[in-house]
This record gives sequence, C-alpha cells and structure tokens, in this order.
Amino acid sequence: MFLRIDHVGIACHNLEEKIEFYESTFGLVVVSREVNEAQGVREAMLHVADGEGGTSYVQLLEPLSPETAVGKFLAKRGEGVHHIGYGVEDVTKSMAEIAAKGVRLIDERPRHGSMGASIAFLHPKDVGGVLTELVEAPRA
Repeated sequence: MFLRIDHVGIACHNLEEKIEFYESTFGLVVVSREVNEAQGVREAMLHVADGEGGTSYVQLLEPLSPETAVGKFLAKRGEGVHHIGYGVEDVTKSMAEIAAKGVRLIDERPRHGSMGASIAFLHPKDVGGVLTELVEAPRA
C-alpha cells in the first residue's frame, strides 16, 4: 500500500529559522512554501531525495496561532516530529482498506494537502501513537 515515506512533518516555532538550519546543515532545498489556513499552518517542503516510489521531503510546520493543532502540539510537546506522511497510489482506496482493518480515520474524505496532493490522516491512537498521513501526489 505504501509507496514511500513521502515526508516527515516537523513542528517548529519559527519557520524561517528552521529552513535556514535544514539548508545550512543538511543541504536541503525548499521546493514549496504555503500557508494552509484550513490546517492553521505556514509550511515549507524541503527536498530530501528522489526514489523509485517518488520524492521524499521534510515538511516544516509553523502554527498560525496557538489554538491550531500544531500550536497545541508545540505547547504540549515542543518542537519535533509531528507526523509521518506515506505516499499512496490512491488515497480514497487506501482509506477504505485501512478503515476495514479497524484503524480510525480522522478524515472522512481526502482533503487538500501540500503541493496539490490529496491527503487524509489516521488516528494516532490506532497507529502506535504516531499521527499518520496518507498522501496521493497530484497527477502529472
């Protein structure tokens, strides 16, 4: 079902400082910046590598306010890994297959994600405490 690790989402207090760190320390390059009002974040996607299953990224997330999901995460846990995104061929099909196995879905249907992807989240309590995102890349 999973094609690749699409991205690792990392919550941070200051997006610009974290971008500078990842660029200067690891040589990563920002390929996309977005403000996602629906998810309450300002984000940057940094290219890690291209592989057989597709491209992998680090996604840096800065909350738009303390009341957002990422804002609450930072207040409770501090900066760090927020979620793991796995690339899938068909997010709707993957959601149905996973739900049939008893894993709760946070999203009832796919929603808009970074760089035009269709995404859906799985409940972390059913995935070993890890917020898990399914990512269907946009069709070329």
